[in-house]
Amino acid sequence: MSYHLGLYRFTDGEPAEPDMDVVRTVLSPVRAGQEKAHDSATEYWIRAADGSEVEIGVFAEFISVERPQVGDVWKIIIELVDRLRAGILIPDGTFLCPEEMRAHLPEGMENSSVFVPAVTLAAFESAAGPFTDPLT
Repeated sequence: MSYHLGLYRFTDGEPAEPDMDVVRTVLSPVRAGQEKAHDSATEYWIRAADGSEVEIGVFAEFISVERPQVGDVWKIIIELVDRLRAGILIPDGTFLCPEEMRAHLPEGMENSSVFVPAVTLAAFESAAGPFTDPLT
């Protein structure tokens, strides 16, 4: 079983490309291996100070977060979301995003969105429920 999140930012109703300078600034200090560039994505294996890990793939229109473990890795994910001014697509279809993104969402997406002043760990847990390891 895999837990997956999508990080998105929109401009004028269209997905916006992630800022790779911000991505590298946030992720480089916590990389557990080399950054891997493929035709369609740049992949990172991230390890937080407490040993929790996550796989992150940066694509042209979104960032994929795969199998985040319980622990401080969530602080890194939320920092990335905040620094990118992005939102999080939660597995149940809810899109958690900063209020400032409301005017930029694609038509109809507002109905399944939760708007907050800033995406924080507390806001994420409120929208998605506390994270539990899907393997336990």
